[in-house]
Amino acid sequence: MMCAALVAYTARPAWVPLLVSYAIGALLGAVFLEILPHAFTLSADPEAVSATVLAGILGFFLLEKLVLWRHVHVHDLDHLGGAHDHGPHQGRTGAMVVVGDSVHNFVDGIIIAAAFVTDYHLGVVTAMAIIAHEIPQEAGDVLVLLHSGLSRRRALAFNLFSSLATMVGGGMACLALQSLQKEVPYLLALASASMIYVAVADLIPGLHRRVDIKASVWQVALIVLGVASIRWAHFFIMD
Repeated sequence: MMCAALVAYTARPAWVPLLVSYAIGALLGAVFLEILPHAFTLSADPEAVSATVLAGILGFFLLEKLVLWRHVHVHDLDHLGGAHDHGPHQGRTGAMVVVGDSVHNFVDGIIIAAAFVTDYHLGVVTAMAIIAHEIPQEAGDVLVLLHSGLSRRRALAFNLFSSLATMVGGGMACLALQSLQKEVPYLLALASASMIYVAVADLIPGLHRRVDIKASVWQVALIVLGVASIRWAHFFIMD
């Protein structure tokens, strides 16, 4: 995640919609081609796994309502271009960004750890998908932090600090999952819920604001590329 923050720090705002489109494909590809199949295979109760995915999506919706699971939508970036914007985005302080991002990164660390505990190849693919989505998210976070009055150096420092939560979550999950193998399928189901929610409820609505043909073609092409890259990574890693 620290690498994602560093890349996002140098990314131009115009790149964010393109990165978001690719991230959507990577997230959905990882969920439906890799993570959920493993979860169903490991569990003797597929209905319980499906119910966990549903409960997870509803849970992440509630977390977002509590401003603990926040993301910068693509259309938010359109409002951040003006230096004198005093709308609702002005109230998104650096503290809010760091708290929300830290919670999100902590969960990402648990997701990656659960995937690696299940299977090395699944862990690599899951990490790839999460990093793909972290880059545009971190780029958006940098813009929000800059808009709230922080310098570029302090904005990067805030992002790097919140990324440490990923390692904390991953480390704790690795220790706990050694004795909780039976819970791994359900943790993978929660991981799927998280990634589905981010892609469908958070990222896709922002893309709908760009309705011209050229933008739509790029969006579809990059989403397909994201899915294809997950599939390609699966076969490449297996070899």
